[in-house]
Amino acid sequence: MAKSKGGLKVTGNLTIHGVTKSVVLDVEGPSKAIKDPWGMNRRGLSASTKINRKDFGLTWNNVLEAGGVAVGDEVKITIDAEMVNK
Repeated sequence: MAKSKGGLKVTGNLTIHGVTKSVVLDVEGPSKAIKDPWGMNRRGLSASTKINRKDFGLTWNNVLEAGGVAVGDEVKITIDAEMVNK
């Protein structure tokens, strides 16, 4: 985990279709703690990265009649998480 301008960068392994690659997630947060209606402290964060699906062996595609292809190569992955302090 490394600090970057405006957030954190977290490096980890992502496995898709039996292929494992290292990815770096840009993390925003965690947010300030807030009290929910039940008196619990909650924080949130969001993490995102972009991958090329072909790097994971996902190569299927279909050419459209009007031109172009049905599926793009770049995939954006977003993780939204909420944490509760008990």
